[in-house]
Amino acid sequence: MIPQETVQKILDTARVEEVIGDFVTLRRRGADLWACCPFHGEKTPSFHVIPSKGQYYCFGCHKGGSAVGFIMDYEHLSYVEALRYLARKYNIEIVEKEETAEDIANRQRNESLLLVSEYAGKFFKEQLHTDEGRSVGLEYFHSRGLEDATIEKYGLGWAPSSRHALTDAAKAAGYKDEYLLETGLCAAYDSDNRLHDRFYDRVVFPIHSMSGRVIAFGARTLKSKEEGKPYAKYVNSKESDIYVKNKSLYGIWFAKNEMARKDKCYLVEGYLDVLSMHQLGITNVVASSGTALTEGQIGLIKRFTQNVTIMYDGDSAGIHAALRGIDMFLREGMNVKVVLIPDGDDPDSYSRKHSLAEVEEFLAAAEMDFVDFKSSLLLKDTARDPLKRAEVINDIADTIADIPDAVKRSVYVDFLSDKFEIRRDILDERIGATRSKRLIEQKKAADRDRERLRNQTLRSGASAGSATILPGNGYATGSGNGSIAGTFGVSGSSTDGLAYGGAPVAEPVEATRQSTGLDALIDNRIMATAERDLLNFILTYGTTKLEFQSDSAFYSGSDEDALTVFDFIGQALEGDNSQFANSVFRKVYEAYSKDYYEGYSQDEIDAQKYAEQERKATAVGNPFKDFDSKTVDGKDIRFSELVEKGKVTLLDFWASWCIPCIQESKELKELYKTYHGKGFNIVSVSLDTDKQKWLHAIQKHELPWTHISTLKGFKDPGAIEYAVQAIPYIILIDRNGNIINQNQHGDILHNAIKEQFK
Repeated sequence: MIPQETVQKILDTARVEEVIGDFVTLRRRGADLWACCPFHGEKTPSFHVIPSKGQYYCFGCHKGGSAVGFIMDYEHLSYVEALRYLARKYNIEIVEKEETAEDIANRQRNESLLLVSEYAGKFFKEQLHTDEGRSVGLEYFHSRGLEDATIEKYGLGWAPSSRHALTDAAKAAGYKDEYLLETGLCAAYDSDNRLHDRFYDRVVFPIHSMSGRVIAFGARTLKSKEEGKPYAKYVNSKESDIYVKNKSLYGIWFAKNEMARKDKCYLVEGYLDVLSMHQLGITNVVASSGTALTEGQIGLIKRFTQNVTIMYDGDSAGIHAALRGIDMFLREGMNVKVVLIPDGDDPDSYSRKHSLAEVEEFLAAAEMDFVDFKSSLLLKDTARDPLKRAEVINDIADTIADIPDAVKRSVYVDFLSDKFEIRRDILDERIGATRSKRLIEQKKAADRDRERLRNQTLRSGASAGSATILPGNGYATGSGNGSIAGTFGVSGSSTDGLAYGGAPVAEPVEATRQSTGLDALIDNRIMATAERDLLNFILTYGTTKLEFQSDSAFYSGSDEDALTVFDFIGQALEGDNSQFANSVFRKVYEAYSKDYYEGYSQDEIDAQKYAEQERKATAVGNPFKDFDSKTVDGKDIRFSELVEKGKVTLLDFWASWCIPCIQESKELKELYKTYHGKGFNIVSVSLDTDKQKWLHAIQKHELPWTHISTLKGFKDPGAIEYAVQAIPYIILIDRNGNIINQNQHGDILHNAIKEQFK
């Protein structure tokens, strides 16, 4: 982590006009500066830079902010990455917090892999200009219409026909066998105990990361397939710590800025498709590189734009891939269109045959909405067959069901209804049923994942009634007391202090009916009463399964697939294209939905309501709460006996089996070493149930402070008093016995302790 004082130094040093001036030409008007906006196309300058305030603002696209914000938007970097960028620009040294030996080893290893890959990229690039490379590789690239400037820009290369050329060169340059093997640049030892090259006698396409570093390669043979001999047209790098195929896109480094500026991405299939279009002047293009489109690749595109046009070949394989891609993009909430290149061409050949203006005109004219695309494609063979026509309409309706946004779904339903002259209510029924079915499937999948995770945890040694490690948060959480990811608050009179994921929520069940404190938060008073009653019903009976008569449209005939109260209400809301009118109730409903589909039971959800009361009692600003416990030698003790007046106390809930706890203990040891002599103590409460494992962990990890536990797991009196549902869990108590920090970690915790000793 970057220390706060360094962050402040970077912010104080960076001048907005200097930073932005590296990317655009600024012209002075009085005390301020103006330019054409780099984020959207314009001819008249509307991009305003104000040095005196350290800010910029565009009156056209309304982007604005500081120097850091500009670098984040323009280079598509995170906040920390932008800070590092500015630190390099102004020669500010960043001394980050001390890394563990493991952290250092992993970072150095990944850097070694990147250096090996970059060396290979330079090697292949140089080999393209040898006699062999020019006569074969360079000649091939030229034959495909690629200019020298394009070949140079994208680092295209040649892998020599020798099976050991790269290996020998890399080892002579000092690169180790293990990194050559790990990156997949070399394969296993052959008969003479030598490594051999993975890529040989092929043209090479380097694959770059989001930050522009070479992480992998694709290589194409120029030889034709021979009968009886193995043949692979393309050979690609294997996956490694620096290259994950399903999270990589060819051309993303060169396309990302243009994707963001034009708010659009063209997705093609192959390397040459990208290169030819980029060379032509259409640079917001990336390729899935011959692999089936994945959610990880969609996530990369989504970072820069919500709009994507699938541009695949017009053959059967291309059409099939386009159909699959449509559904995947829609499920991610993106806007998707399709362009099919005429038969006999692909984006590469079409780009080489036409001018930029002609290609842009073709794309604008040929772009089809997915409804038009599917209907024109699927209706070809239906002729006058009404049943086949119905199948096509159902297929398109099922695709619309993938759209998460209710407004977009409604628009497409209207469009489909008009196009095929089908009653809207019939389409709504089909889409509602499809969404319900998929939600049930998702819930079953989540249940299976949770069960698999629980079994894995049990096999690793954690007890079933004590805890599991849940995905997503990296913390251990108690399973015996109904823990869930979020929080439903309960209060007798108001919603003050209630939160679910940081947002205020309504009071559930009986408390809600009697509360008057919600009045100020109600958006729609006409709907308030009905929505409150409906929400109460959900919170009370949500997971209860409903029974229907066999002639009902909702009768499944299977108890396993029977609708629950929440499924039924959710379907009804979806079918009516409705949602809660009141924002407070809507947040509660959405929170319940999240935990419901993550597989939590009604008992688990209910348990969380009452845990909130304890959390409020131990919130920041309140005095610490006392509880009974036992020392390591079994003697009774009160926590208050360990809280010394005039000293700062850190109360730490942990367990020997909790991996995140053990990892955090390293940081706590550093804090203890730094501040103990100044009046800082740590009291650790173990949620173990096995005394020997508890004591062994204290000794093994050399934890020098006070340790207590009743060995009752999450039923420990301390855990109950502080409503501990996940560990590690930390309470910081000041010299006066008041709670000043609750469950904060890392730099936030360090700074809070540091502040106490100024």
